[in-house]
Amino acid sequence: MFRRKIVWFTALAGTLALVCAAQNSARAQHSPTRTGTFEGHGDVGNVLHAGSVEYDAAERSYTIAGSGENMWFASDAFQFAWKKVSGDVTLTADISFLGKGVNEHRKAVLMIRQSLEADAPYADVALHGSGLTSLQYREEKGAVTHEIQANISAPARLRIEKRGAYFSLWLAEEKGEFHLASGSTRIALKEPFYVGIGVCSHDKDVVERAVFSNVDLKAAEPAAIAASTVYSTLEIITVASTDRRAIYIAPERFEAPNWMPDGKTLLFNRNGRIEKIPATGRTPQILDTGFATRCNNDHGISPDGTQLVISDNSQEEHRSLVYIVPIGGGTPRRITQKSPSYWHGWSPDGKTLAFVGERNGDFDIYAIPAAGGEEAQLTTAKGLDDGPEYTPDGKYIYFNSERTGHMQIWRMRADGSEQEQVTFGEDNDWFPHISPDGQQMVFVTYDASVKGHPENKDVMLRMMTLKDKKITVLAKLFGGQGTMNVPSWSPDGKQFAFVSYQLVPSGNAAK
Repeated sequence: MFRRKIVWFTALAGTLALVCAAQNSARAQHSPTRTGTFEGHGDVGNVLHAGSVEYDAAERSYTIAGSGENMWFASDAFQFAWKKVSGDVTLTADISFLGKGVNEHRKAVLMIRQSLEADAPYADVALHGSGLTSLQYREEKGAVTHEIQANISAPARLRIEKRGAYFSLWLAEEKGEFHLASGSTRIALKEPFYVGIGVCSHDKDVVERAVFSNVDLKAAEPAAIAASTVYSTLEIITVASTDRRAIYIAPERFEAPNWMPDGKTLLFNRNGRIEKIPATGRTPQILDTGFATRCNNDHGISPDGTQLVISDNSQEEHRSLVYIVPIGGGTPRRITQKSPSYWHGWSPDGKTLAFVGERNGDFDIYAIPAAGGEEAQLTTAKGLDDGPEYTPDGKYIYFNSERTGHMQIWRMRADGSEQEQVTFGEDNDWFPHISPDGQQMVFVTYDASVKGHPENKDVMLRMMTLKDKKITVLAKLFGGQGTMNVPSWSPDGKQFAFVSYQLVPSGNAAK
């Protein structure tokens, strides 16, 4: 028995020694060792081959060697050179890979990270070996990673910006002028956090190398509304993954995308005009809407794809009226006789329009023949009713109403009967949009303190599965008015389009 105790204690001592050695190794791995701008470096997560960082003071460049299977899903594995900071920051660098590489998804990143744990929340600007560039992010510890793909490939210079809880991606081409290249994401990091540069080989058996030159880490100027430029980003989100892709970005406000039935083109409004753009991006073109040159963000496409309905403020004391024009453009045909009227829904058979009208001081939902005729009032509750949209089978109209004291989603039969509440949260839900198969609903959510649907607010895009009423968050962004006012599902129901916004200090696009 005594000998067994000795053997047991010897084994326990050996185990403790191994644990302590592993802990000491982990501490040494991330021990502070100043390397240029950065305070330390080491491998994050599990790697088979240790990484390294070499600093050339004369060239002010860093050569990072990194292994690691991936920087994605719920944990990361890569080599990271870091500095602890607080507040708003920008990190800028030129990045180039060394050698042909083994995997086209090898990544070189500019990263802002909560901790050195493998599953920590973070946002990074990732340059892939293929040239793909994206804003990657993990919103919470252990959560799955998502991305917003940029509209520029293989840039010459990259930048990540943190302002408050928002992170954004900026890219520069050969001339050196930076352009916003993606939408932003909202992540709440606690101070201090880690800012740095890193490399992941995307192959656990391989070590890849990248050079980071002209590295510039500095405090970011806060974005005050009065001294800022509003940037709009037209984005497409894939519902299954919630990954996003930037289609078009401009330093001005545009709003409310519609998706054409062919799946190849998007429409949106800007400066009173309707514009169209390929779903793959490029330069938008203005659609001819005749005298209607003050179109607002309530517009949409007929079920057969041959007509466009618009809400325009150019006539009769500049109060919104509903018109129909040919899908290719032309002279508007007036539908509503009373104003203001704001279109929101088109019945699946193409015969009826649903719109919001202010009559006698109340905003209610009305229906009117698409061929023209008398309007029929569908709601009479006190308070605002808004955003009516038909289900694909034509049986129901979903809408948002503040009749309970704050804005929630409701539905009713197409004739206005059987009105019933659909969402029941404390926040304010706006603009329900039903998927082409009738199974899902996406909508915009403001927090409980926000009245109406103003611009420049923190919002969420949420989705409800109509069968079980389960709600999931698809995106957290800066937006509101103009983000997703009208139907914007892709015809196949796999994606939808929206607009996000960013307030950028004037003169931010610099070398």
